[in-house]
Amino acid sequence: MTGPKAAGSTADRTPVRRLTVLYDADCSLCAFLRDWLVRQPQLVPLEMVPAGSEEARRRYPGLDHRATLEEITVVGDAGQVYRDTAAWIVTLWALREHRPLAHRLSTPSGARLAKGAVLAAAKWRGARRQEGRWDGRVYHRADGWSYEAGRGWVHTAPGCDGGGCATG
Repeated sequence: MTGPKAAGSTADRTPVRRLTVLYDADCSLCAFLRDWLVRQPQLVPLEMVPAGSEEARRRYPGLDHRATLEEITVVGDAGQVYRDTAAWIVTLWALREHRPLAHRLSTPSGARLAKGAVLAAAKWRGARRQEGRWDGRVYHRADGWSYEAGRGWVHTAPGCDGGGCATG
């Protein structure tokens, strides 16, 4: 069994037995998709590793880890690297219920549809990144406001992180 073609590789002839998905752990959309992916029946095992993490850097020292935080990157067990639309398609290809969709998206007309979906997700992600982020416990906004379950909305003025200023 071989997977979708990775850019600049011989992935179309190399069997894919395991995929590592590098995802942005600080992105709520990425975390949601990570959780969804691990619940799906998998034909090819998917391992989730936070992009830019020490684990990712140790495993893949040759990757541009800043770039992995900007666009989804999937690494095959034989060193195949999939980015952007190809990464989404190979991830769907690994899922039992979504492999037929991955095959349709890997056609020229399907690739245009997949690219549109990737661009829409990137636009949403970029807007959410500017608005704030959810770390699993607290929603943080760039303007100093955060929402904590049990406490509600809390404001921390710039430079008052430790509570040691007159306004904090």
